[in-house]
Amino acid sequence: MATATASKKKTTKKVNFRPMDDRVLIQPCDAVEKTAGGIILPDAAQEKPQRGIVVAAGPGKMLKSGKRGEMTLVVGDEVFYGRYTGTEVDFEAGTMVVVKESDVLAVLDN
Repeated sequence: MATATASKKKTTKKVNFRPMDDRVLIQPCDAVEKTAGGIILPDAAQEKPQRGIVVAAGPGKMLKSGKRGEMTLVVGDEVFYGRYTGTEVDFEAGTMVVVKESDVLAVLDN
């Protein structure tokens, strides 16, 4: 079982979560709370984040040959994913998103 450390607002909590097959658990970055002009947006008006950090990854997709495909994403990757992609899961550490590896649009190289 993969143990993922998720931090949100200087609080570090462990999340015991093991994604299946080619899925990854992503901790979304915080939503933009203020516009460029300085207007503070209420929660209902904030856009869903499309950027986050991979905190757990599955073993890879099962292939027809009976072997598992290799995952290209690893824990710690900063990624962009589709706006309406995945399933939100609530933990004590906050809300996270489970998505298929193929739904990840890009990895940010630092």
